[in-house]
Amino acid sequence: MFTGIVEETGSVIALRQTPRGVNLSIRAELVSQDIGIGDSVAVNGCCLTVTGRDEKLLSFDLLAETLRCTNLGQLHEDSLVNLERSLSASARLGGHFVQGHVDCTSPVISFEKSGADYRLEVVLPPQFEQNMIYKGSIAVDGISLTAAEVREESFVIWIIPHTLAVTNLSTRKAGELVNLEFDVLAKYIERLVLLNKVQK
Repeated sequence: MFTGIVEETGSVIALRQTPRGVNLSIRAELVSQDIGIGDSVAVNGCCLTVTGRDEKLLSFDLLAETLRCTNLGQLHEDSLVNLERSLSASARLGGHFVQGHVDCTSPVISFEKSGADYRLEVVLPPQFEQNMIYKGSIAVDGISLTAAEVREESFVIWIIPHTLAVTNLSTRKAGELVNLEFDVLAKYIERLVLLNKVQK
């Protein structure tokens, strides 16, 4: 479980093909400090297991399903990724509950500066439109963000300068894919409503 509060951006050092998929190596100055083999780290919002550690270098094994469902397959050397260690029981919940289970990828429509802030618009996949509400939470590349507008085919988020500075959003351009995880509470409510309809 995570909160969507990014701790740092790590830099991709290498991606190596393996018989099972891809081995991803990331340099992480902060997150690597108290991480061990087998621990969970959200990488662009995708929960991955640490399979290798060497000082400030963390390694992860990416299976074909992970590459298919996320934007991690589009990473290259020097790509910046958002990193967050799993939530401890005593930690503050500054964002919202994020499972690290990416629902889908979706393209950025536009990302533009507007005054002191930034306006991010992303395509809203039709199969998840029922999980989005005005002022609701959504994780975009692992960042806990709030929907400022929900349109028929897209949603808009306003980004403050601090969020831009501490995440990889500054590298995002129109057309690029971002990982989306919709609010787990919305998913449970949707499931309960569907079950209630079936029972009736």
